Amino acid sequence: MSMATRIQEKLCAALSPQRLEIRDDSSKHEGHAGWRPGGGTHFHVEIVSEAFSGKNRVERQRMVYALLKEEFAEGLHALQLVTRTLAEEQS
Repeated sequence: MSMATRIQEKLCAALSPQRLEIRDDSSKHEGHAGWRPGGGTHFHVEIVSEAFSGKNRVERQRMVYALLKEEFAEGLHALQLVTRTLAEEQS
């Protein structure tokens, strides 16, 4: 299973997002720390979920990082995160 699929499955199961976009940006980081041929190391993730209600940006990012702990241990190197509630997305 690809790293993108693993990220998608875990975030969907835990956060029931209204919107989730995952983009593998690994090719932009060739030669940088954590990069591997074939990708799966650097991702841009935008997620809209009511699970983020009442939480600040750092708390939201910690939630996502905790959910993907296994993926980081297995080669995921970096995430660029955009985390919003539905109300924030609509405004």
